[in-house]
Amino acid sequence: MEFFDVVIVGAGAAGMMCAIEAAKRGRSVLVIDHARAAGEKIRISGGGRCNFTNIHAGPRNFLSRNPHFCISALKRYTQHDFLALVKSHGIAFHEKTLGQLFCDGSATQIIALLLDGMKRHGAQLRLNTRVEKIDKAGDRFVVGLAGGPVGCASLVVASGGKSIPKMGASGFGYEVAAQFGVGIVETRPALVPLTFEPNTLERLKPLAGIAVDAQVSCNKARFDEAMLFTHRGISGPSILQISSYWREGDEIGIAMAPGVDVFGVLREARARNGKQAVQTVLSAFLPKKLAQTIAEQSGALKNLADMPDKELRRIEAAVNGWRIKPSGSEGYRTAEVTLGGVDTRDLDSRTMAARSVPGLYFIGEVVDVTGWLGGYNFQWAWSSGWCAGQAV
Repeated sequence: MEFFDVVIVGAGAAGMMCAIEAAKRGRSVLVIDHARAAGEKIRISGGGRCNFTNIHAGPRNFLSRNPHFCISALKRYTQHDFLALVKSHGIAFHEKTLGQLFCDGSATQIIALLLDGMKRHGAQLRLNTRVEKIDKAGDRFVVGLAGGPVGCASLVVASGGKSIPKMGASGFGYEVAAQFGVGIVETRPALVPLTFEPNTLERLKPLAGIAVDAQVSCNKARFDEAMLFTHRGISGPSILQISSYWREGDEIGIAMAPGVDVFGVLREARARNGKQAVQTVLSAFLPKKLAQTIAEQSGALKNLADMPDKELRRIEAAVNGWRIKPSGSEGYRTAEVTLGGVDTRDLDSRTMAARSVPGLYFIGEVVDVTGWLGGYNFQWAWSSGWCAGQAV
């Protein structure tokens, strides 16, 4: 039976980062993945350009049952550390909105950076390799593979969550945690479009494909980013963000013209030219189709001159005080990440080690640490992978 100091299950962002750091320390490292290629989520991220980190990354950008858990890792390996690595490989990048950093070229440049680091420091990679079982014999783990078992002193689970199952995502990491008595925080899709029940969908059907800059709120969280009407409900960055805070039965609040005093604008328009239609005025700051739909569904088809302040207030509420209760989400099929996961109460925040199982580590998305949209989840992968790599 082959023996390695470290076996890492999962050749994603966290797993490859951990492999590099462990191999740098002279550890013999094997990375296993059932996929045909390493870093598949990296490849498709950011529209193929990989939003590899965010210059504003910090603990406040992450959700967890224990919000303090991520502090150590994020401080020990920061976004600036990973950015220095990107620069050292000559990868051109640019900043988009809200501190998001993307490759100028292809996301495959980030994958190549990681694969190069693994190769340079001697970490081995085996793809198309599925883990059949895991046992612990004394102070060693035995990982059953189709080609025969391998042994290791340290086992790192970097297998991700349940999001995007068509790329091979599964609950494998949670099964390993359960096998060894490590707790699990209930999982759910996060950074995911929200859906509506049929009657609401029918009413909003004409708006599919329309986008607005919106302010969306739910359960004390609020995001100011684009929102998109879809054939299933609503999506776009602001909705993906709020989905991590939304729970079934909750209403979300939406302002589709944040910063605009809609009542004041309508009142002024009424005084200036009362023969105007409401939708004409709304079209100055909303997409024409959206303005028309709001006017129609608010019953505001009269001239402004015929509308008292009370009706103008109702229009204002339809624009900037829209309250709606989603029926659900699109689920793991389109979710960018998984909320919940391996319970951080059972992990050491400096090393990512399971407190009760010497030699067992959990890193990346499989852990109950979930970032906002915008490069934060990649930063958690780099930081948690780096930390485990210093300890295995």
